[in-house]
Amino acid sequence: MIRITARIVLLAAISAQLFAAAAATRPTDPPKGYRVLGADKKRVAIINEKGEIEWEIANPDAREVHDIQLLDNGNILFQTGYTTVVEVNRDKQIVWKHESKPKEGYDGRIEIHSYQRLKNGNTLIAESGNSRLVEVDREDRLVKVVPLTVTKVNAHRDTRLVRKLDNGNYLVCQEMEGAVREYDPTGRILWEYKLDLGDRPRSPGHGVEGHGIEVFGAIRLKNGNTLIAGGNNNRIIEVNKAGKVVWSLDQKELPGITFAWVTTLQALPNGNFIIGNTHAGPENPQLIEVTRDKKVVWTFRDFNNFGNNLAAAQVVGVKGRVIR
Repeated sequence: MIRITARIVLLAAISAQLFAAAAATRPTDPPKGYRVLGADKKRVAIINEKGEIEWEIANPDAREVHDIQLLDNGNILFQTGYTTVVEVNRDKQIVWKHESKPKEGYDGRIEIHSYQRLKNGNTLIAESGNSRLVEVDREDRLVKVVPLTVTKVNAHRDTRLVRKLDNGNYLVCQEMEGAVREYDPTGRILWEYKLDLGDRPRSPGHGVEGHGIEVFGAIRLKNGNTLIAGGNNNRIIEVNKAGKVVWSLDQKELPGITFAWVTTLQALPNGNFIIGNTHAGPENPQLIEVTRDKKVVWTFRDFNNFGNNLAAAQVVGVKGRVIR
């Protein structure tokens, strides 16, 4: 048993070395007209149009970062751990901080996977484990609680990306449920879409080989439809109010690109989409801009400054309103 364990550890180390070597020798695709804010490799950084680090801050205690936001004041909202969200200015000073704790009657683990600074200055935070959304003000006072419907509490998988909509409701990606739901402020489900396997068998893994229904992100488009980043569903789908898929982009539909965990979404003013592609390996871009007719406009691939876990990314410098 000891020999087998040692062999597994050795093989894992060799695999990690091979991956790092492949990433280091892979040419980068710089932002080219955009700047990219991202969190990976224990850092938060902005990469400029030339592919250079414009700004960065160490983030040593964050095992993974699933959300990020460049605020209107130039500060950055990100997490420093599973329970803590901070706002940091360009001088790298923490100017606001929130730490989530177990709610009354619950003594289990808490994890934060999504947060959003709202127009009124409050901050929306999704608390997995607590199975709820909360809004807190600038003084970190709890001002609103929205309970979520969760069939089996899992602090790591209750929620992924969550966004407050213009109508005051909340669009919630519930990873373990395999569902995207719209909740009203009382916690009532108004709309729901449950992912399916898309005529492919379920398979384990975090890379391009993994396939399931563990959804990651969703945004509400101007036409009222919902664009869904399927997570390990390996695809992007647009669903109307009736739950019908009206547009989709499958795992290998773009030439030379394979989707793994599909994460962040941005809808640009020109109608294009920017899609986050995580765990896909250095042979694939981490961000892809595509048109409605599925033409690749732009890709970003940087395995020097970021890595294979770039789940939290935002393209900045786009003129006009970006939905994300």
